[in-house]
Order: sequence, then structure tokens, then C-alpha cells
Amino acid sequence: MAETPTDAVHSILIKIQESIGAFRSEFGQFRQSTETRLDALEVLIRKQRRDSAGMLVMMRAAASDFDERVTEVEERIAALEARKS
Repeated sequence: MAETPTDAVHSILIKIQESIGAFRSEFGQFRQSTETRLDALEVLIRKQRRDSAGMLVMMRAAASDFDERVTEVEERIAALEARKS
């Protein structure tokens, strides 16, 4: 009778070890897939930062061009108003 519980404990411990091994394997796969996804996100974020910086440069150039054109129009209007007076 004493040998039966010992055999059960031994088989339970073996199952626990197998379970731990399977968990480690699954966790390793999960970790690898997570790292792959994070690497892909980092690449995407770098691209978006670069795109955003380019858009900012283009917006500044457009705003500067617009400001120059408005200034020219204001100067022309001032010159026309000065002629009429």
C-alpha cells in the first residue's frame, strides 16, 4: 500500500515537469512572435516619424510660400492705394 502513493507522486511529478517543459516551449514561441511583432512596429514607427518630418518640412515651405505671396499682394494693394491718394 505504501508503494502506490509513491508511484502516484512520481507520475504526478513527471507530468508536472512535462507541463513545465511545454509551457516553456510555448512561452518561447510567444516571446519570439512578440519580439517579431515589436520589431515590425518599430520599423513602422520609424517610417511614420520620417514621413511626419517630411510633411512638416513641406508644410513649412508651403506656409512660407503663401506668406510671400500674401505679402506681395499687400504691397501691390498698398502701392495702388498710394497712387489713388
